[in-house]
Formats: sequence, C-alpha cells, structure tokens
Amino acid sequence: MRKPLALAILAIWMLFLASSVVVSAAAPQVNVVTVKGVISPILSGFIAKSIRAAEADGAVALVMEIDTPGGLDSSMREIIQSILNSKVPVVAYVWPPGSRDASAGVYITMASHVAAMAPNTNIGAAHPVALGGSPAGDTQTQPADTEMTKITNDAVAYIKGLAEQRGRNAEWAEQAVRLSVSITAAEARNLRVIDFVAADLPDLLRQMDGLAVNVQGGPVTLHTSGASIHRMDMGAIEQFLLNISDPNIAFLLLSLAVTALFIEFANPGLILPGVIGGISLLLALFSLGQLPVNYAGMGLILLAFVLFILEIKIISYGMLTIGGLTSMVLGGLLLVNSASVDLQVSRTLIAFVALATAAAFFLVVRAVRRAQRRKPTTGSEGLIGATAVTRSALAPDGFVFLEGERWAAVSESGLIPEGESVEVVAKDGFRLRVRKKGA
Repeated sequence: MRKPLALAILAIWMLFLASSVVVSAAAPQVNVVTVKGVISPILSGFIAKSIRAAEADGAVALVMEIDTPGGLDSSMREIIQSILNSKVPVVAYVWPPGSRDASAGVYITMASHVAAMAPNTNIGAAHPVALGGSPAGDTQTQPADTEMTKITNDAVAYIKGLAEQRGRNAEWAEQAVRLSVSITAAEARNLRVIDFVAADLPDLLRQMDGLAVNVQGGPVTLHTSGASIHRMDMGAIEQFLLNISDPNIAFLLLSLAVTALFIEFANPGLILPGVIGGISLLLALFSLGQLPVNYAGMGLILLAFVLFILEIKIISYGMLTIGGLTSMVLGGLLLVNSASVDLQVSRTLIAFVALATAAAFFLVVRAVRRAQRRKPTTGSEGLIGATAVTRSALAPDGFVFLEGERWAAVSESGLIPEGESVEVVAKDGFRLRVRKKGA
C-alpha cells in the first residue's frame, strides 16, 4: 500500500517539475541595457558585449534605453556595426520621459531593428559638428568649406542608408543632419522616424509583439508579450570609467592634477600631492580620450601650470598668476570641441575651479616666500647671530661654547672675560668672530 502511494507522489512531483521546465522554457526573455551619457569607447564596448550576451542567452531581443547628447563618431560607428551584425533584434528606446536622443544617438536609433520613444522625449540635432568638429550651425549659413561639406555629405549618406535599410523616413534623417532639426516622440511616430511611442517597457513589449524584423541570420518575428525582463548592468570598473568620461570630470581632474603637481614642485618631498597629481593626470588623460578634445584648450591648462611654477621662481608682481588663471579659464572654455551644451564644461565649474586654484596658489606662494625670508637655522649661515658663552677670556683669541660644541673664537669687542655671553657675527673657516652681547 505504501509503495503505490510513494510512486504516485513521485509521478506527480515529476510532472510538476516537467511542467515548470516547459513553462520556463516557453517564457521568452528580453535583455535590457542602459545607454546614458556620452557615446564613448567604454559604452561601445559594453553594448557589443551585451549583444553577444543576448545571443548566448537566447534572448528574443535586446532593448537599449537611450538618453544621450551624442559623443564620438568612431564609437558611434562601432556600436552601429555591432547592431548590424547582431543575430538578436536590437531595440532603441528613448527612455525615461524627459530624455533626448541627439547627435550620435540618432544614428544608433536609425540603425536599430526597432525604434521607440517614451512620451516627452525628443530626437534629432544630428549635424556632424556635434560629433566633435568646429562650432555648430546650419551648413547653409556657414562659410563654404570643402572639408565640412565632405563630412556633412558623408554623414547624410550614412544616416540615409541606415534609415532606408530599416524602412524609416530618410528625408527627415537628412534634415536632422543638414539642418539639425529635432522633433518630439509623437512627431517622430507620425513622420515614420520611429516605430512606436510606448509609455513604459511593458507597453513597448506588448506593442512590438509579432513584429517581423531582419537580423544578421535572416527574418525574425518578435514574441515579446509577457516576456521576462533581464537587466544587464555595467561592472564596477566599467561604470567608474564611464562616469569619468564627462567633460566636467575631465576638467576637474586636469585642474586637480595641475594644482597638486604645482604644490609638489613648490615643496619638494611632500610626496602626497605628487601622487595625487600623477593619478589625477592619468585619469584626466583617459577621460579626455573619450571626448572630442580641443588640444588648444588642453594646452592652455598646461600653460597655466607652467606660469604658476614660474611665479615661484620669478618676481612678476602677480602678472604670472593672473596669466595662469586666465589661461586656465580659457582652457576650460575650449577644452571640448563640441557645439552641444551637454558636452561642454560648465561655466560655473570653471569659475569655481579658477577661484579654488587661485586660493591654493596664494597660500603656497605665501608659504614659499615666507620660507625664503626666514633666517637659516642650519649650516654656516645658521650660526650667524647665535649666542655663545666664552670658555676662556678672549684677548682677543680664545674659546667659546656654542650649541654643545667648543669653538675657537676671536673677539671684535676687545677683551671679553670668561663666562660672558657673546654673539656670533661671522665664521672664518673653523674660527668664529664674536662680539659682546648687545654691543
């Protein structure tokens, strides 16, 4: 009796496990990544890794939640190549509300298999200037420039090809490049720039369920309704490197490096400022490597460092200091070569750093000048003005006791009895010249 009961329980349990496996196997999975901030090599590598992971996981789609002001052209093209070669449908979703998809982000959205936006978001302003060129503006109002025309035409051909491949509005894509036009989510849907306007991620998955797209391996029909969501986050190191790939952080690190190295050179042997300055400089160079850098701006900041050092060596009555601060401010304003406000260094930060640097410089120079004026306390110069006690009568030669040592001495004040306090006025070889205290 017990054996049949046990077998029945075992059979029911196995059926339960089998049904769980079938249900879990039947449930589709959608991977989701966040694309926020400047399009940089760090972000490019992360997206490529996420696409490979989605392919390995058997995910039905990879959704990129986008909020970007743009970034590097080279990193943008690497991301697009990863999307075009993906065997998993890639979905560009401008999210959350209030986000923007500008410059390089527009190209990435056009290249994605599915494009969607949340309400209260915008897309556009894809002029190649915003990817790291000369000052922005409408090409129709700028002076004719052969190089700029070539860059613009190349960008137009590139984005039109992406739009046509995905069946989107190629004419608007051209305007976004040539005229830097920008539109809302509703306008983008009406103009066939995107496929969906979705309130949130579940809404997007419901809307694109059953949509057929072409991936690297051939046509695929999306089955995303009720799919499980698997979010993929950057590692700690990737997140740190992405966070410092910001114009404000880059300027702050470079300014910190300049100030710390200045303090170390002004006070050799402190070590800590030198270590901080070296680390800050390396991190600043990495951060600037992720941005469209204007090397004239970087040169001005380094020139400020040189002028600060010269202020210690040369008496300029503050002119070198003023020149250094002016150079630092101009360097901050010119550091990033982009017309996008989001890719430029904050004016408030520049002013704050300039004031903080001026304060630090004033304190260091004051300490250096005070040390230069201080009476020597060691060596031959340190003996001048010291008080000694005669060990024998000086008539005028004799001996004195000074700082625990017995010195031969000669008096410049005539006869000085033993036990008198005398003042050292000079040192001739191993003999001191002294006079009566107060004489």
